[in-house]
Amino acid sequence: MSTSPIGVLVMAYGTPGSREEVEPYYTRIRHGRPPTDEQLADLVRRYDAIGGISPLAERTDAQVRGIAAALERRSPGQFDVRFGSKYTAPSIEEAAASFLADGITTVVGITLTPHSATMGSGEYLARAAAALEDGGTFLPISEWYDTEGFCELQAARVTEALSQLPDDERADALVMFTAHSLPVRILDVGDPYPDQLADSADRIAALAGIERYEVGWQSAGRTPEPWIGPDILEAVAGLPARGITAVVICPVGFVSDHLEVLYDVDIDAQHVAAESGVTLVRTASLNDDPAFLDVLATRVIATAGS
Repeated sequence: MSTSPIGVLVMAYGTPGSREEVEPYYTRIRHGRPPTDEQLADLVRRYDAIGGISPLAERTDAQVRGIAAALERRSPGQFDVRFGSKYTAPSIEEAAASFLADGITTVVGITLTPHSATMGSGEYLARAAAALEDGGTFLPISEWYDTEGFCELQAARVTEALSQLPDDERADALVMFTAHSLPVRILDVGDPYPDQLADSADRIAALAGIERYEVGWQSAGRTPEPWIGPDILEAVAGLPARGITAVVICPVGFVSDHLEVLYDVDIDAQHVAAESGVTLVRTASLNDDPAFLDVLATRVIATAGS
């Protein structure tokens, strides 16, 4: 008698696939409030600066396919991998419903973000759990930055980035580990996000053998409320006053090339660094590196108990 495979719901933010999709996408992420002409023009300007549109959809598709391949290689026939998005199609709810429609009632949920946050992975997992609660068993993965192999991959990228610096700057360079900022109010409820980012930094620094490092925050939302800092643009601008002339930015909170990396770091932060007389290099993104996708497969298998 055959048994159903275990579902794997891979979740990510989503991104517009064309210029025509930008405005409706921006409206969705603003919870139904259309952007002003100025806000829309600014987003389009940033997309234009990185080639016209974000590569995130392509990168995410490659990651989902890579996770499926890694699971199939290690556990043939045991997993059915599907994608659900927070803001684009297919939605998290649509993907969850598709499992139930096909008779798959045990589903592992994993987000393409390493750390747990109530306003990040927590929202994805809650939506998936609600969609599955009447007919399935949901096994959420809240965070996976501590899975063996992830910090090792990041440490190798830090070492490679440091090697790109001029010899006279490398020894005194600062390594800055960054993630997407969130509103300060998450700290009032004991959100684990900042501590997990700090733990990631400590683990990666130890593996890379570096002592001069710190945490920075980037890509804060454009809202009146305060967001977690220090912001990397301010931090980079202040480095010369600290006697630091070179920095390696490791966007450890992101797993692929997209707007927050290709624009916020490679263009915006790089511009501030150049104006400040600071040499800035960035670690390579994980994207669809098979070794990275095998790390995620490892966590899925452990969560499923397979």
